[in-house]
Amino acid sequence: MYYLLFYDYVENVLERRAPFREEHLRLARAALERGELLMGGAFAEPVDGAALLFRTDDPSVVEAFVHRDPYVTNGVVTRWRIRPWTVVVGG
Repeated sequence: MYYLLFYDYVENVLERRAPFREEHLRLARAALERGELLMGGAFAEPVDGAALLFRTDDPSVVEAFVHRDPYVTNGVVTRWRIRPWTVVVGG
């Protein structure tokens, strides 16, 4: 099953995320290598949030990612939500 993880960012995200970026990317790359995370990235113009696409049978995998993410634990993410996603075309 697919899950979309949505992040909302603080207003000055580009400055605020800098100290945590490498650790965040390490976490994402590890999830990618395990086959849990398929892709992810920030929204542009404006950079006010992000979306990450997971494939897993267990939504707690996505929740565990969130709770380990330094963007979340250090206040760069102001709100997050996980939505099951039904793929109709592609994939």
